[in-house]
Amino acid sequence: MGKKSRGLFAGNKLKRKRMKDRWHSRKFIKRALNLVKKSDPLEGSSQAKGIVLEKKQLEAKQPNSGLRKCVVVQLLKNGRKVTAFTPRNNAIKFIDEHDEVLIEAIGGAMNRSKGDIPSVRWQVIKVNDQSLDALVRGKIEKGRR
Repeated sequence: MGKKSRGLFAGNKLKRKRMKDRWHSRKFIKRALNLVKKSDPLEGSSQAKGIVLEKKQLEAKQPNSGLRKCVVVQLLKNGRKVTAFTPRNNAIKFIDEHDEVLIEAIGGAMNRSKGDIPSVRWQVIKVNDQSLDALVRGKIEKGRR
């Protein structure tokens, strides 16, 4: 490693060298090239609508065991497919294939999955414009579409 430039007019060289070194940092590259937003299926928005293609169950990560109920959703805005978790007991029973659902981020660290469900970053909050929470609690009944 060489010494730092220290002359009267060394500012430009220091700046250039610093900029070159920053491109070795993964965090900087991610931020500078806006990679998080480009790879995000929701395209930066907090919620998105989609159509349920299939229901499926995923195994929880170690040391937990159990089948977590999820749905594969095709987003209306860009046609991308994502896997969304259905929170609460028996919530999966209120979701059928071809239903329109509203999904949002689960809220894991750094936009990643939360808890013991691998690679699932979204959860269902509405089914056919009705709150999934209210449906599960029995406050409302599922409407016909």
